[in-house]
Amino acid sequence: MDEASRLFQIRRTVMQMLTDRGYIVGQADVEMDKETFMSKCAPDGAVRRKELEMLFRKKDDPTNLLFVFWPEENNKPVGVTPIKTFCDRMKEESVRRAIIVVQHGLTSFAKTLVTEMTNSGIVLECFHETELLFNITHHTLVPKHYVLTPEEKALLLAKYHLQEEQLPRMQLNDPVSRYRIYTLHALHTLHIHTHTHIHTTHTQHTTHYTQHTHYTTTTTHW
Repeated sequence: MDEASRLFQIRRTVMQMLTDRGYIVGQADVEMDKETFMSKCAPDGAVRRKELEMLFRKKDDPTNLLFVFWPEENNKPVGVTPIKTFCDRMKEESVRRAIIVVQHGLTSFAKTLVTEMTNSGIVLECFHETELLFNITHHTLVPKHYVLTPEEKALLLAKYHLQEEQLPRMQLNDPVSRYRIYTLHALHTLHIHTHTHIHTTHTQHTTHYTQHTHYTTTTTHW
C-alpha cells in the first residue's frame, strides 16, 4: 500500500474513533473520499502530514478539546523536540489531550517526556500507524462493547449475587479499550455481547468486565 493510501485509511479510522468517543467530527471528514483527501492533503502528490492535524471538541463539553498530531519522522522514531512542540501548542490553546499518530514509535527520551507531561496534566496518546489501518471495532470477530449505567450495573450485581471486584478485569492495553478510552473518572462495567455461529447453531454469549480508572502506561493515562 502506498503512503497516500495508507494515510487516507488511517485518517478515516481516526475520524471514526473520535466520533465514537463523543467528539464533534464533521460528516464530510468521516466520509471523505480518496480524491478529496489527495486534493486537500497531497496537492503535489505527497501527503503533507501537517495538513492532517486537527482540533476536536467533545459534544457534551465544549471545553474538552483534543488535538491529533502527525509528526514527520523521516524513517526514525519521534524524538523529544516534536513532543515539546506539540505540548507547547497544547498549552497555548488550553488543550489537555492529544493523539499522536507515529510511524516508528518514540525514542526512550520521548517516552519519558510523555510520562512527565501526563503527570502534569497534558495527556498524550500514541498510536502506531499499523494500529489504525483498520477500525478494530468494525471487525466481525470483535464483540460489541457497551458501558453499563450505574443502575444497570447494580441490577447485574444483584442478579448474579456478585461483588464488583468479582467481575473479570479488562486489560488497560486492550485494543478496544484504547480505541474507546473507557476509563474516565470512575470504575466502569462493560457489557460485551458476542454472536457465535457454529455450523447451523447460533449461540450468544455475554460477558461483563470492570475496568479501573487510572492507567499506568505512558500513552493512555487519563
